[in-house]
Formats: sequence, C-alpha cells, structure tokens
Amino acid sequence: MATKQQKQVKKQGTNGKRKSEIRSWVRSLTVGILGVLIFRGMVAQAYQIPSGSMEKTLLVGDYIYINKMLYGPEIDLGMGDMHLLHHRFPGFRKPHPGDIIVFRYPVDLRKDFIKRCVAVEGQTVAIRDKILYVDGKKQDEPYVIHEDNRIIPFGLSPRDNFGPITIPKGKIFMMGDNRDNSLDSRFWGPLPVELVKGKAIFRYFSWDGERNWPRFGQILRPLT
Repeated sequence: MATKQQKQVKKQGTNGKRKSEIRSWVRSLTVGILGVLIFRGMVAQAYQIPSGSMEKTLLVGDYIYINKMLYGPEIDLGMGDMHLLHHRFPGFRKPHPGDIIVFRYPVDLRKDFIKRCVAVEGQTVAIRDKILYVDGKKQDEPYVIHEDNRIIPFGLSPRDNFGPITIPKGKIFMMGDNRDNSLDSRFWGPLPVELVKGKAIFRYFSWDGERNWPRFGQILRPLT
C-alpha cells in the first residue's frame, strides 16, 4: 500500500501537471489573441456590407476583406469612445482615384464607411446634373448607378450639383457608386487621409437576406 507521504507526492505531481497545462493553455490563447489582433489591425480585416450605397459593386450582405498594408498598417487601441493608442506605419502608396476604401466616418469616428475615392489632393471636383467632372474632365464611371431620375438644384442639395472645389492637401474625395443613395463627401466634405483604414480587395462571401440564400455568383470575386 502507498504511504501517506507517497500519496501527497502523487497529488502534488498531479496538481503541478494540471497547473502547467493551464499555464500552457493560457499562453497559447494569449498568443493566438495577439496574433489575431495584429493581423486584424495591420494586415487585413473582414467587413460586412450593411447598406446599398455601393450598389451594384457591393450588395447588402456581401462580406469583404480589406488590405491594410497598402496605405500603411496601423495600431489602434481603445475602449469605447476613448483612444488609448494610435500609430500608422508607412504604406506602399497613397489612395488613388478608383480605389474602394473603408474609412472612419469623419462625423462619427465610431462608425466605418465604405466608398470609392474619386479624386485626391490638388484635383478639382465638380458635379453637374449627376455627372462627375475631375479637373474639368467628364469621368467615365461604368460602375455608377442612379435610382432617382430627378435632378436636384444646387441650392437645395449637393447630391446632383456640387462644387467645383479643389481637394486640400492630405484629403481625398469619396463617393458611393449608388449616387442617389449615398452619404459621402458631397455632404460632409473631403476625407482626411489619416481616417483611411484599408482598400477593399475581394468579396469572400455574399448572403441574400431576402431569399435567405448565398449569392454564389458573388463569392470570391475581386473588387474593382
């Protein structure tokens, strides 16, 4: 029979092994969480499209990934409305006209928006009867749709007639592809580049909420 001392040693060994396993599990979990946070903050991030402002390029229920390395990855730590740490690293290039970009909504930084960059600093933007002009040139935009045939005069709304304005340094002009249903730079002004989070690169899934069925033709498609 095992002595009392042998039983105590055996019990201590079992407890020590259990504590070691718990420490190993906690360490692995911590490393995993940090890895996810670093990847999400600095490399790529997933988003779901909640509104129709980018139709037909992006549909409600589309799931996309954005490239955060292109414009410069960032560390953004905070709790609620309080930002504890924010730092942006150098990127490969600045936003270009035509890029579909996720950014912090300048009116409410807690929200993220997605729109298309149509002009960058130094360029002049004007809209005449729904037609976009950049530096005086009419833009060819095959992705744009208009759901409302009305043309609203300049004095009533900037939706259909806007500008001209020259984009200030460090800012870009953002517009939704669904031009009659988009809250964009026409209403809140050019976007500060420091609010940019990343470039939308591809759609990895799409869910049709009305039919409760995947849109198989939309899945794994690059975004342009």
